[in-house]
Amino acid sequence: MLKLNAIIVGSTGYIGVQLIKLLVKHQNINIRYLCGNTSVGKDISFYDKSLKYKNLPKIVKFNKKYLKEVEIIFTALPNGEAQEISKYLLKKNTLIDLAADFRLKKSSDYLKWYKKKHKAVSNIDRSIYSLPEITGKRIKNFKIIGCPGCYPTSILLPLIPLIINKSISTKNIIIDSKSGYSGAGRGVYKKYKQKNLYESLSAYGVGFHRHNSEIEQELKNHTKSNIEFTFTPHLTPMFRGILSTIYVDLKSGFSIKKIETILKKFHKKNKFIKILKNDSLISTNDVINTNNCFISVCKTKYKNKIILLSAIDNLIKGGAGQAIQNMNLKFGFNSNEGLR
Repeated sequence: MLKLNAIIVGSTGYIGVQLIKLLVKHQNINIRYLCGNTSVGKDISFYDKSLKYKNLPKIVKFNKKYLKEVEIIFTALPNGEAQEISKYLLKKNTLIDLAADFRLKKSSDYLKWYKKKHKAVSNIDRSIYSLPEITGKRIKNFKIIGCPGCYPTSILLPLIPLIINKSISTKNIIIDSKSGYSGAGRGVYKKYKQKNLYESLSAYGVGFHRHNSEIEQELKNHTKSNIEFTFTPHLTPMFRGILSTIYVDLKSGFSIKKIETILKKFHKKNKFIKILKNDSLISTNDVINTNNCFISVCKTKYKNKIILLSAIDNLIKGGAGQAIQNMNLKFGFNSNEGLR
């Protein structure tokens, strides 16, 4: 059995810990190093007690010499830091980034939306933005893999098939997304210290959230039409999960039944995508602690308008699970491995 060594850089955040919890069950992976900055010398079980007896290495500070000992580098770091690591990659290494460092294909877009200059511009062309259900086997040709953001994952999985099939208008798409507060990372308590996270619902990034760039880039990849959408994210009083409610106009000749058929046909072989019966009212509770995305198509009082519901676990399908799914696809492992 092929077994590869992996290093996780940024192992103590919510996404990093979730990644470890999945990888310890992956029969093809040996976790060689766990890296952090302020947690050097600690056991990862300090951050999650369920990892106490998993025989995992103590946390160390990242050193580029470790790249000689591993095949896979997972980075769950603040934006910009994976770009630096990408400069040291060896021929044997594959970098799988869970932040935004290799999501955008233009360095100018990265500067515009993240207010930072890209530190590894020459590596952008060596990278691929990989939503596994869309990317497929093209991922095998790349050594740097940018995993999608959690909001875009929930949005693109229902929208891209409909854009490809030219079944919906590319104008006036309205996207209303609500996420658990884990999506803001461990710093959420400092960032939102004036808000009661457990009892309030907050809109943020209105009109200009960074994920706008990612959503627009990927939708434009599948249509020659101008894309016009409005995306508003919200922070909700729950720890994990995302529910996106997407309002779209149907093109002439398409019905809600045809939309359901298009989605089912497109995602037929995508085992983590579940297209529910029309008008099913889904919730984040349906997908928590899974790598699944549940999608439902709902009618409105207008025949030419429908509502798409899409639910994922932001820490798994929107984060760690998707990274493992990409790894499985890249190396030809069973698509379910580590994700059952």
